[in-house]
Amino acid sequence: MLTLIRNIKRLYGVDESHRSFRAGKEMAEFPFIDNAWLLIRDQRIVDYGRMPEDDGQHSAYDSDRIIDASGKMVLPAFVDSHSHLVFAASREEEFVMKIQGKSYEEIAAAGGGILNSATHLQKMSEKELYKLALERLQEVIAQGTGAIEIKSGYGLTVEDELKMLRVIKRLKNIAPIPIKATFLGAHTFPTEYKNDREGYIRLILEEMLPKIEEEELADFIDVFCEQGFFTPAETERIVEAGKKHGLIPKIHGNQLSVSGGVQVAVQTGALSVDHLEHMGEAEIEALRNSGTMPVGLPNCSFYLRMPYTPGRQIIDSGLPLALATDYNPGSAPSGKMSFVYSLACIQMRLLPEEAINAMTINGAYAMGLHEELGSITKGKFANLIITKEIPSLAWIPYAFGSEWIDKVMIKGH
Repeated sequence: MLTLIRNIKRLYGVDESHRSFRAGKEMAEFPFIDNAWLLIRDQRIVDYGRMPEDDGQHSAYDSDRIIDASGKMVLPAFVDSHSHLVFAASREEEFVMKIQGKSYEEIAAAGGGILNSATHLQKMSEKELYKLALERLQEVIAQGTGAIEIKSGYGLTVEDELKMLRVIKRLKNIAPIPIKATFLGAHTFPTEYKNDREGYIRLILEEMLPKIEEEELADFIDVFCEQGFFTPAETERIVEAGKKHGLIPKIHGNQLSVSGGVQVAVQTGALSVDHLEHMGEAEIEALRNSGTMPVGLPNCSFYLRMPYTPGRQIIDSGLPLALATDYNPGSAPSGKMSFVYSLACIQMRLLPEEAINAMTINGAYAMGLHEELGSITKGKFANLIITKEIPSLAWIPYAFGSEWIDKVMIKGH
């Protein structure tokens, strides 16, 4: 089936360089074509150009479907490279505790945080968990997300971590968008292992990982490398074991402190290191010339009133940066990438072009999907956003409360 989108006011994210990501000064470049057309065959982009001169190559008579985008913009769909979309219950009671001034650590000590989500999830059936997750997935797709990574980590037992990953696998099998599954059994230590760290680590290595490999339940392995959670040495040990089971590393690092997570990520060849609210020159240097993508999660900083990832410093140092939602019930209860866009510009002082690159091509790299998504490139999936009639790209993060999406196109549909 041939689909022609014509009379596009501005076609954004055009790139035939087949780059893996954008870094440093080039993040301020988000190439576009004014007065454009875009041709899609079945699921993929096959051609594009300017109207009216080039339009004769693919006239309305040649196409099965015509979409008139007069006055509208077209850009690549968002790629959300870090989420915890599969969870059992909301945690608004902790929201009130935060208003009362309780810290992240105090809430966790009172039985809140990750352990709270684990308690609810362990009581919920796989069927119900899947139903709730599917509803959330459909919501974020409607908000412009064209690919998403989903983590486990609220199970914390063999049975319940596998339950989460099986739900994610079911979502992968039916979802119109690409989904990547991440095993995050090393999210925290369960209460019963509070004084037996080695016992829980052995449970991950000796029982969880073999079953995950056997059932092909995950693409990545992640560890929360942070004070009070997993040490750099424990993180490296778990990640290296995961690699032996075919899992690619990702690291939660430097959220609450300069934890050593960045260095472990680079040493283990992690695809990304996420959070990074606390960064120094040593972390910048560690990331330089590595293949590890730094990922900021501004929703979490906003919600917890924590420092934001120093995205300006990261980009000005010549590094790439990706941005994601961290969608989860405790510290980022929103999967709306357009809000991430606004926070990146307002709070992290990124240019609109830098932020959109961080949420498209660089997010795709952080999911291992840069050859399939993240830019308007011939051969890539037609996962697109068609805007309403808006004045400019910068208007999207500027008008943060306005609805600006007209249509979301996933694989040409």
